[in-house]
Amino acid sequence: MKKIILIPIIFLMFISAVNAQQISNHAIGIRFGNNDGFGGEISYQRQLTETNRLEIDFGYRDQKEYSAFKLSGIYQWVWNIDQGFNWYAGFGAGLGSWSYNNGFISDNNEGLFINADGNIGIEYNFKAPFLISLDFRPEIGIIGNYGKDTDLDLALSIRYQFN
Repeated sequence: MKKIILIPIIFLMFISAVNAQQISNHAIGIRFGNNDGFGGEISYQRQLTETNRLEIDFGYRDQKEYSAFKLSGIYQWVWNIDQGFNWYAGFGAGLGSWSYNNGFISDNNEGLFINADGNIGIEYNFKAPFLISLDFRPEIGIIGNYGKDTDLDLALSIRYQFN
């Protein structure tokens, strides 16, 4: 008799623990946005607490006359809206390098840059291990001059979640 009662209680505790978790331990995917010329980025999220996470994004571009990379780290607070919908906000920084050479000596240009980043967005956590989000990330140039001093980046992300 005790086993019959104990099994449903353990099952309900397990279901409650799974539903209480708003953000996954790990998520990896692609962040599609303009990103000041970088386009898509590889994106990784790591849960720090039940309501906070760290997002790291890596963008790379290599063309005939132009190459660049950027690494961004964003600390985010996550709030549940309703049944799989979350919104989040955060801040962080980005650093990178760029190089431009069109074959003429006078047009060679390269540099290092550091940005201060903000972030606000909304996401939907599917019952399958996928997460889709739409976010806005203003980037303010601190050191260096890559493109312009301020960039307003809007992006759509798709990530696979795992523990």
